[in-house]
Amino acid sequence: MGHVNKDAAALEAMAAGDLDEPVVMLNLLRYRATAESGVGVDGLTGREAYEAYGKEFAKLHPRFGGEPVWMGSALNSIIGGEEWDIVILVRYPTRRQFIEMTRDPDYLSIAPIRAAALADSRLVEMSQILPRA
Repeated sequence: MGHVNKDAAALEAMAAGDLDEPVVMLNLLRYRATAESGVGVDGLTGREAYEAYGKEFAKLHPRFGGEPVWMGSALNSIIGGEEWDIVILVRYPTRRQFIEMTRDPDYLSIAPIRAAALADSRLVEMSQILPRA
């Protein structure tokens, strides 16, 4: 079974960090062949359902600052055997904004679309080391 929903303990650990520090979230995504039904994306492929989620997510950008800075196709794993369809780096101006987003009713209303679209995913919190700002 894949991982598609947030881990409450990991989110708590994130909240223990510097809430004003910018963060970039690494998203590794593998789509379902067909999206799970029941959340408004019935009959769509996983990719199509994720695109629907992305359009809704973009509407939240003004409030939470989640800005995609890089997106591309995952081609092959040189180390490790995991297979992903898409890799996305999303920058948030502050850790606080990401955490607030995950608790926001508007985000929570679209999160099921993300889960319906994905067979598996990883979401990794990162802080910048190089290049130095």
